[in-house]
Amino acid sequence: MVWQIDRVGALIAVLIGFALAFEPFVTFRANRIVSGKGLGLLDIFTAGEARAIVAVLVGAALFALLRSRAAWRLAVGAVLLVALAIVVGLAPAHLVTVDHPLARVSPAAGFWVLSFAFAMLVADAIAKLALGPAARVALLALTLVALAALLGSGRWDGLSVMQEYAVHADTFWQEAARHLELVVGSVAAAVIVGVPLGIACAKLPALRAVALPVLNIVQTIPSIAMYGLMMVPLGLLAAHVPLAAELGIRGIGVAPALIALFLYSLLPVTASVVVGLAQIPPQTAEAAVAMGMTLGQRLRSVELPLALPVVLTGVRIVLVQNIGLATVAALIGGGGFGTFVFQGVGQAAIDLVLLGAAPTIALALTAAVVFDAVTEVVKGRRT
Repeated sequence: MVWQIDRVGALIAVLIGFALAFEPFVTFRANRIVSGKGLGLLDIFTAGEARAIVAVLVGAALFALLRSRAAWRLAVGAVLLVALAIVVGLAPAHLVTVDHPLARVSPAAGFWVLSFAFAMLVADAIAKLALGPAARVALLALTLVALAALLGSGRWDGLSVMQEYAVHADTFWQEAARHLELVVGSVAAAVIVGVPLGIACAKLPALRAVALPVLNIVQTIPSIAMYGLMMVPLGLLAAHVPLAAELGIRGIGVAPALIALFLYSLLPVTASVVVGLAQIPPQTAEAAVAMGMTLGQRLRSVELPLALPVVLTGVRIVLVQNIGLATVAALIGGGGFGTFVFQGVGQAAIDLVLLGAAPTIALALTAAVVFDAVTEVVKGRRT
């Protein structure tokens, strides 16, 4: 049997070797605010335990390096991710002693590089298997259930990020709800306004020549600058219109964040409608006219359904974009996961930053996978 090298696997093997040879696995700090010290596997576990973990990682690198069936690679990658999560959860028990009761243990670069390598192994296997939309969503659901089980098991309770969560547990879910409100509200508003505007732009070239360049300019404004621009007019509005202040429209808070996210969302939604309508074959439109359909009937029954996959792609872009941009809204009192990110930056507490960044990334990945699956299903029904 001739062994063949897998190109993606070669990169994964290099990443595993790099993490083992050059990067610490965890960071140990005597307390929350002092600078930490990077520790490798040999510094954390007993010699026998460390050798066993290194042997497994070397075996994982060899497995990734050589070509094998995609299903095996998916299974091995998933097992390696679970094992890595368990191993990092065991580190605090070996490092936090009665002599250092306030010590903090955080995943370091070695852990994150290994996580990225094993995630690449899983992603490459999924791509090779060409899983359908239902299978991908089921795999995502299984991943979320496994993550929830891991967090609920208490195996990560000794890690610093979970200690930060324990301190901020009450506000964490409030900020999570606020983050979702900002994202869902801005995207819904953009769809309500952007779809009719996109239809008008598709039908009226003169309007398209003006509207799309203006929305393009809005898209180029940095998010912090956009939030700042919202503060002055909304502050003046709240000062001179009591009803606006009573409704919560002020220079800081949810209102400027929501409006800024809405403005960022308009271009992708509007442009996706224009592109979706433009790609409809002329013969289809002519057939609809020949059947005696009115303009409204053609839009509802023919054109919009055919353009729907492209429109959904635009909504997906907006959704993932706004999940990230909503983090910056915390700078103007908009709330969301960015609250923890900027509190962590101000306190030099990297684990508090991670408490806000990690769920934001997870939320964006989940939204992307689900919308990709929905778009693929819609495309399949239209063909």
